[in-house]
Amino acid sequence: MLSLFFIGLTASLPAQSNFSANPILKATLAKNANVLVKTNAVEIHILNYNKMVIKTHRTVTIYNASGDSKAYAYEPYDSSTKIKTLEATVYDASGNKVKRYKEKDFNDSARADGISIYNDDRIKYLEHQSVSYPYTIDYISEVEHSMTAFLPSWSPLEAYYTSVLHTSYQIINDTDVLLALKEEHFDGYNITKKGDYHFVAEHLKAIKPEAYSPDFYTFAPRLKVAMQTFDMKGVQGINTNWQDFGAWVYESLLADTQELPEGVITTIKALTAEASTNEEKARIVYDYLQKKARYISVQVGIGGWKPMLAKDVDRLSYGDCKALSNYTHALLNVVGVPSYYALIYGGEEIKNIDKDFSSTQGNHAVLTIPSEDGYVWLECTSQKTPFGYIANFTDDRDALIITPEGGKIVHTKIYKTEENLLHTSANIQLHNDGSFDADVEVKSYGTQYRGARGLEEDTEKNQKLRFKDNWDHINDLEIKDVAYSNNKRDIEFTENVSVSARNYGSKSGKRLLLAPNVFNKLVHVPPRYTNRTMPIQIERGFIDTDSYQIHLEDGLAVDALQKDVALETKFGSYYSSIKEEENGSLTYTRKLTYNKGLYPKEDYQAYRDFWITVSKLDNAKIVLLINI
Repeated sequence: MLSLFFIGLTASLPAQSNFSANPILKATLAKNANVLVKTNAVEIHILNYNKMVIKTHRTVTIYNASGDSKAYAYEPYDSSTKIKTLEATVYDASGNKVKRYKEKDFNDSARADGISIYNDDRIKYLEHQSVSYPYTIDYISEVEHSMTAFLPSWSPLEAYYTSVLHTSYQIINDTDVLLALKEEHFDGYNITKKGDYHFVAEHLKAIKPEAYSPDFYTFAPRLKVAMQTFDMKGVQGINTNWQDFGAWVYESLLADTQELPEGVITTIKALTAEASTNEEKARIVYDYLQKKARYISVQVGIGGWKPMLAKDVDRLSYGDCKALSNYTHALLNVVGVPSYYALIYGGEEIKNIDKDFSSTQGNHAVLTIPSEDGYVWLECTSQKTPFGYIANFTDDRDALIITPEGGKIVHTKIYKTEENLLHTSANIQLHNDGSFDADVEVKSYGTQYRGARGLEEDTEKNQKLRFKDNWDHINDLEIKDVAYSNNKRDIEFTENVSVSARNYGSKSGKRLLLAPNVFNKLVHVPPRYTNRTMPIQIERGFIDTDSYQIHLEDGLAVDALQKDVALETKFGSYYSSIKEEENGSLTYTRKLTYNKGLYPKEDYQAYRDFWITVSKLDNAKIVLLINI
């Protein structure tokens, strides 16, 4: 039966294109591609709420080294997984067989994620090093799963620089378990629905990435699938809607994990005895957590979803995001502060839990405390992050909070443009030879706040190197002294730096030319695109303000200053001014505002022009006379 299944999948493909690197396909369908997926056929056979078999047949032509990682010839496994078939055959550009791999030839190793101290996942993967390109890998697998909480989704267009000749996805459901499906971004792609759970896509051309475009998942076609009754490592789950799913998480994954030792209960009550508000109590508990525990990922147990016991976190003083969030939740319960465990997508890119499709989603856990203004969000894995600060990792996205009544989708804090401030001020002593000495102060807030990076704990050498990198446009820069002040209560980070530089100004006879914007100069501009295809996505706005006092050494006088500049666009605004004071010094001020938004592709040239103009203005020079 297995061989007939795979023969049927490939019967519609041209014989010459199965394993050879067909030059016609490369010239047409595979233009701009590192990889051509000739076939990717996935069949999911659901036998029970806790048993499914997934068959895969994948034939991929790799055109260059950048495509090596796209063979996807691997199978993760654990105690809930049984690999029944695993094999691959490699062909050269002419379609001649190079080597055949059986299951025993695949590498078998722990599935390290780079952050876990231990997990119980393993992976078998093909490691083939080709001596020439192109080459083709034909891969076949059949895997039986007893955990059904994660049905594989279908992404017909898999990634950038990837073309697809033929891909299919089919579910055979032999049970009375209901399935939920959601089609996303199918329009404009050659996708056919063959049946309720059977989809085929053909002739999908490769897409090249473009700077400042939306994330790939927001426009590429995808089919999401979930079982409404499923198994997660022996625990039966319910997933008819977010409320029911959240109720299952609460009852099955969290409810029996909250017990704490009497010692820590006594300690927390004593620490918060004088606190009069829930916020004060929560701040004390969060400070206790940060001093007590550190983040170490341990991905074992019920699908990596059930937190380790709160009493074990207290004993060991470490845990992963689930464990630390749950531990903090238990501590807050002790002092009567309501809070909710929450599932979320963590990462710099803004990615939402899909509020319209309940399923096992998210890659991170946090804690949230209801307040008069909504919710205060706590990142429990960081020992440096201020209370309630979530910028650049879990901000501005839908999350699933877990309440005793069930799950609820809520949105995390949005950092408004005016909150994301970077203010740079400086006193600059400019000398006749074009060198300068300066005392610089940089204050950062919101998404630009630098206090969560642990900068003050770094070595003096690395601290100075960071400023040299930031100001690498300044020739012969010397960092003399660095000092930091981190106000976590107000989430304000202050950097004080003493610097000097030779040859900042360039001499031309009796004149000295220099850019008054010394410390916050825009250098890079967006790339040029002859034919832009994607809209422009700006996920976070910000404001930079700069104020410099430039004191001229005796013998220097103003010859020419640029006029005030005010620029207003939909993407942002820019203002700069330089004035001569009565005492002969110069005052330079600058304000750059960058607006969050989604803009059509037709605006890209105007967007690029805005940044080109800002760069020119930032680099504009004044002229001083040298009268010595």
